Amino acid sequence: MATEIARIEVRAGSEAAFEAGARRAVPEFRAATGCSAMRLLRSHEAPACYWLIVEWADVAAHEAFRETAGFARWRELVGDFFASKPVVEHGLPIGISI
Repeated sequence: MATEIARIEVRAGSEAAFEAGARRAVPEFRAATGCSAMRLLRSHEAPACYWLIVEWADVAAHEAFRETAGFARWRELVGDFFASKPVVEHGLPIGISI
């Protein structure tokens, strides 16, 4: 399992529109091969900052998704609201959790 963690900064004032686009993109993640969960968190301290957290079977599944029409649709729905390019990392489990 690999967890994609993307920090997304949106243009101030576009938060509601970004969230609406992200909501419409949920089916793209649901249909993606190797995707088991997706959620979007908004920063309490910085309202134009979000974290997209997606659970993938492995990093390869995420990389494959980036080449699909589903990913293109995600970017079509939310990309215009980005203030800068999202910062994306992958977290891998190391066996420490509750």
